[in-house]
Amino acid sequence: MVNLGTPEAPTTAAVRRYLAEFLWDPRVVEMARPLWWLVLHGVILRIRPARVAKAYQAVWTEEGSPLMAISRRQEHALQQRLKADDGSFEVALAMRYGQPSIEHALNALREKGLRRLLVLPMYPQYSATTTAAVFDEVFRVLSRWRWVPELRLIQHYPDHPGYIDALASSVREHWQREGRPDRLMMSFHGIPRRYLLAGDPYHCECHTTARLLAEKLELGDGEWMLTFQSRFGREEWLQPYTDFTLRDWGRAGVARVDVICPGFSADCLETLEEIAGQDRELFIENGGQSLRYIPALNDRPDHIDSLAGLVAMHTREWGAADPQEEQLAMRLQRARALGARR
Repeated sequence: MVNLGTPEAPTTAAVRRYLAEFLWDPRVVEMARPLWWLVLHGVILRIRPARVAKAYQAVWTEEGSPLMAISRRQEHALQQRLKADDGSFEVALAMRYGQPSIEHALNALREKGLRRLLVLPMYPQYSATTTAAVFDEVFRVLSRWRWVPELRLIQHYPDHPGYIDALASSVREHWQREGRPDRLMMSFHGIPRRYLLAGDPYHCECHTTARLLAEKLELGDGEWMLTFQSRFGREEWLQPYTDFTLRDWGRAGVARVDVICPGFSADCLETLEEIAGQDRELFIENGGQSLRYIPALNDRPDHIDSLAGLVAMHTREWGAADPQEEQLAMRLQRARALGARR
């Protein structure tokens, strides 16, 4: 299971290393490499790390970054859930950028005799900037292996019933505790609009998720809205923008807003510091009374159940492993270990 990644510490140096890896990926920033190298190293990595480090400091916990702590809980919960169902799965957590790397996770699985691999990017909606970036790195690592495992990839799950049900349950539970708002905002991470025009399906898949969630909650027109957050740079990104919409709602007299971020499988900087922090302040400064953030699905049992359902669906035809192949894999594992010791 793979998520985006996180700096190892909320420091300027650690954030600079993380951003250098993240923003250099051509899947993330589609720009001519020589020009982008000059912009990245000449401007962005000189200015942005200190500001981002302060944002991380605002949400950092004793367990580390929220994304890492929650992802570890998800890893453990999914492992326990799959063991209860089948017992033959090994779950390994990886981050596309930073640690634990995809290469580290794959090598750890290989040491356990890996012969069949299912890759689960923790992005419900497909985008080349996220899901495809994960696949790129998986392929890069496996291209150097002598014996490549049977491979399956979960490309997306924006309309998976278990996922939609878990989102709806999290909203209903929040409303039962706190009461209903005037409006529900569904905020997804943005991407440049030109990526959509180039054929990226992310925009459509976000709308699919939002529509199904609104239907499940029986929301009418005017009670909810889909927006896009976290834009970067000067070019046009997917609209409507989350922050501009909240500003306009506050000025128009909308008093109470709840925000859920269905595209984030675990809470992170973009949900805790941006939505629950910066955007809450923006809404109130412009006349709103309260903005409540509904947490990501994180390690909720129904979320883990939905992930286990995805695993089962994508591995149903695998059946039991070949005993002879398992024995051969274990012998090769012992041979590699013996060679390493020598």
